[in-house]
Order: sequence, then C-alpha cells, then structure tokens
Amino acid sequence: MGDSRITKVVIVGGGTAGWMAAAALSRTMENLSIRLIESDEIGTVGVGEATIPAIRLFNALIGIDEDEFIRETRGTFKLGIQFHDWGRIGDVYMHAFGQIGRSLGMLSFPQYWLRGRAEGVAGRLGDYSLNETAAHANRFARLPQIPSTSLDGIAYAFHFDAALYAAYLRKIAERAGVERTEGKIASVRRNAETGHIEAVVLEKGTAIDGELFIDCSGFRALLIEEALGTGFEDWTHWLPCDRAIAVPSENAGPARPYTQAIAHKAGWQWRIPLQHRTGNGHVYCSDFISEDEATAVLLANVEGRPLAEPRTLRFRTGMRSQAWNFNVVALGLASGFLEPLESTSIHLIQNGIAKLLSHFPDRDFDAANIDAYNRRIRFDYERIRDFVILHYHANERTDSPFWIRCREMEIPETLAQKIDLFRSQGQIVREGDELFVEIGWFQVLAGQNIEPKGYHPMADALTREELSGFFADIGTIVAGAASRLPTHEDFIAQHCAAGVPA
Repeated sequence: MGDSRITKVVIVGGGTAGWMAAAALSRTMENLSIRLIESDEIGTVGVGEATIPAIRLFNALIGIDEDEFIRETRGTFKLGIQFHDWGRIGDVYMHAFGQIGRSLGMLSFPQYWLRGRAEGVAGRLGDYSLNETAAHANRFARLPQIPSTSLDGIAYAFHFDAALYAAYLRKIAERAGVERTEGKIASVRRNAETGHIEAVVLEKGTAIDGELFIDCSGFRALLIEEALGTGFEDWTHWLPCDRAIAVPSENAGPARPYTQAIAHKAGWQWRIPLQHRTGNGHVYCSDFISEDEATAVLLANVEGRPLAEPRTLRFRTGMRSQAWNFNVVALGLASGFLEPLESTSIHLIQNGIAKLLSHFPDRDFDAANIDAYNRRIRFDYERIRDFVILHYHANERTDSPFWIRCREMEIPETLAQKIDLFRSQGQIVREGDELFVEIGWFQVLAGQNIEPKGYHPMADALTREELSGFFADIGTIVAGAASRLPTHEDFIAQHCAAGVPA
C-alpha cells in the first residue's frame, strides 16, 4: 500500500473550485505534494455568492474561524431564498433553511399543517419557521435551538464575495504548503499505454508532472474534456436558460439576511446582499429575449446604483458524462453546471471534494472506486437538477411563451414521481442522501401552488381544538424568538464587520 500511495496532486485552475480543493486536501491529507496552476490573465466566473448551510461543514473541515471568514469575504448571513412571481405573478414564498414547526409522533409537521389549513386553523407555513420569520424581520443570531423549547433554532448559510473567498482560501492553502504556479497550459502529455495524464506543459515550456490531476479550469474543461474527450450530457431541454447578465450595485439599505430570486418574462433575477455591495444578475433564455432587453430588465430592477458595466456569461446546463475519468477529477464548472437558483454551485464543488476524499485513490486508480465516485456525483447532480426544474415547471403563468413552454415540457421521471406523490397526500420521500430534504421540497411545491388531494390520516388524531392550540403555541414561540434576535445589521457590526470596503 505504501508504495502505491499518491504523493503528487496537480490542480489546474484557481478560483473558488481550485482553492477550495487545495485548502481541503492540504488540511486533511498527510504527505501530499499539491501544486495549483493558474494564470492571472484568465478570469474566473466569480458570481457565485450565495450558499446553503452545508458550506459551514466545509469551513469547519479546514479550520476556518467564521467571524474572520465573514470579515475577509465581506459576507452576510443567509436564512433562505425568497421567490417572487414563480407560481403566478404576485406570488411570494420563501424556501427557508431549517425545520418548520415540529413533528408529533410518527407524523411530520407539514401533514398537520395541510389539515389545519383545510380547516382554517393554520396560518401561513412560514409563520411556523423561525428562519422565515426572522428573515422577514431582518433579524439574525447564531441560535441552535429556541431556549426552553424542543424547537430548532436558526439554520444559516452565507452570502460572500466569491473572489475574496478564493483569495482567503489561497492564504489558508499556501500556509498549509500548497505551491502556486503562475502560467497558462499549452499542452497535455498522456501515457501511451494507460491514457492517464502524466504532465501539463506551460506556455514557457515547463512541464509539471503529477499522479492525480484535478480539473478546475471552468467551462473550458481543459483536462477532462479537451484532453480526455469525456463527453457532456446536455440538460437544456429541461433547463433552457443559457445566459446571465451580472452587475454589482450599491447597497440601497440594510442587507437582507436572505437571497431573492425574482422571476421575469424569460428567466429570473438574483439579488444577493453583501457588506460592501449587492450582487445582481439576470438568468435568461436567449430563445425568448435578446441580450439588450435582458440587460434592460436587470438594470430596471437593480435597487442601488450600478458599480460596473453589466457583463454577459454564457453557459450550457448539464454535467460531464464522468466527473472522474482516468486520473482526472473535474470540479466546479469543469464537471457541470446548474444555474444558481437554489445556490448549489459552491455546494457541488464542496460535494465533489468530500466524495474525492472519501474515494481518494492510489496510483492503481481502481475502476470500481472511480465508478462509485461517478455514480454518487451523478445522483447528486440529477436530484439537484430535478429540484431546479420543479421551480420552472410548476408555474401557472400565461404572460410569456417562456413560462408556458416550461409548464408544458416533459420532465424527468424522477421528478414526475415526486410531484405525483405530493399531489396524492402531500408526502415527499427523500431518497438516499439527496441534498434537499423533505421540508425544502414541501416549501417549493406548496409555494408554487401544487395542491395535495389530502393529508395523512394520522393527522386526524388531534381534535380541532388541539390542532388549533398546536399551531397557536408554535406560532407564538417562533414569533417571540424572532423578536428577541438582534437585527442582521447589528449582529454583523458587533461580530464580523469588514474594516475597509473592498
């Protein structure tokens, strides 16, 4: 075993993906030489500024102090995503992190809520979510549990400047021994017998050899696709948006502790508050709207003064046929792309790294190990894909051909089964370790007006009076807990405000 251990890893590309990989490997693997190659001349996409709570696990893995991280990245806290105009124009709902209400016996809270709503004794679903209630009030604190109760507290993620996050991770990785090489890759050398990549050659002629290569070269996919011809599975027939216009703007008020996703006639707009600016973007389908019109829509809906010229990003939704091929593992945009509607871009990097650590190879690169990794990555991509498709498909809008097309399109069988089960009794089954849990699916399905035919019969175990009291108690506890939290702005000012604007 000792003779076959991998000792040399080469990461191609920096940005968020490259430096996340470098930081994680350098902090968790012993006796590993890690070299990262990137060029200052090649830009990064760098608009992925919203995350989900799992990012806290990654930060903990590499030993990040959370307050320092927030200061360094000009970050804010995130309690969920607020969706505007997705089901029908005028609809607003939130996919809030964390649990909602509490279970009783074997039955989850949403089943009691379905009965309570039918009988007129339940309020809005969000009334029983501490995250959503705090978000609407612009309040935040680190609160794992509501004191003196059995109710969960705040579940949170972050908004941050992705370029500053990459720079912060670079410092961590280099302190842990990662070597950075500046330069552009001109060619790739492969072993004639095994097909493995042996070295990459820079424009200046320097050859950098390695045993395991990690491709973080973005959409170009320099190793996994250009060198190895792995193949790409295109999902644009389900997720037709293929462009984004991005522009930063001045903050127009206190930073909200949540992301906003605002639907427009041929796509949607993100609004992500940071300490020093707000990130804005318009994701759209070029079959239904021109770039000029998409830019005009974005600029008309930016809250503060734009701080730069809008820039256009082109993409194709889908995934690499194999995220791991030969001795190359692709991370980030090199492995695939799902639009950032549910803030999963950085999570997919984190997920790929975690599974690489779990399946870390030796120099034999056993096929069973590689196949297991690829199966797990595919499962993750496909289930997140289904969740994103749901937002588009479950709409009742008639104001534009784009939304009509999304509603009428064929959807993956895995998603159709989830929707059908929900329609029958409001049930959601989380399969395996898919990312989004039942309450997340429930919030989007209910928020976009998919109505179950009924609820589980065990919800009838309470009398109407008991059911009414159950909702009243939870609503009172949640409202009281939220009102006692500091404002989001005050919490940041006290704990993690950046000293100097970036």
